[in-house]
Amino acid sequence: MRLIASVAILAAGTLAFAMPAQAAENITGQWYTKDKRALVTIAPCGKALCGKIARLIEQPKSGATTDVNNPDPVLRKRKLVGLPILSGFVADGAKWRGQIYDPNTGKTYRSIVSNGKAGSLNVEGCVAMFCQTQIWTSAK
Repeated sequence: MRLIASVAILAAGTLAFAMPAQAAENITGQWYTKDKRALVTIAPCGKALCGKIARLIEQPKSGATTDVNNPDPVLRKRKLVGLPILSGFVADGAKWRGQIYDPNTGKTYRSIVSNGKAGSLNVEGCVAMFCQTQIWTSAK
């Protein structure tokens, strides 16, 4: 009887370690960027998630409504509305990892996105091991 109880306890302990890691929560939908300057739609694109600017809430201070800061001269005439700024996001545990493009600087950064408090989204842009976080709010 003790042997059966020991095997049952050992099996229960093994199952606890075999449980999968926390899965990334869904981040698709529409989100207001920091300071509500733009509305971004996050949706599937192939096997990953991507995000495009759906609407400008506040016009850029420069007045330009195209991707004027892009390092590639050919892309500088792209309109900001419809511009992909999140690309290649795949689930990694409780987070999503991909790249974020900043049209204000024309630079692309490694990015980590995760669900925040009260239905918000934590959006990190990273250079090497240093990351800066913005809080985006749901447009629901």
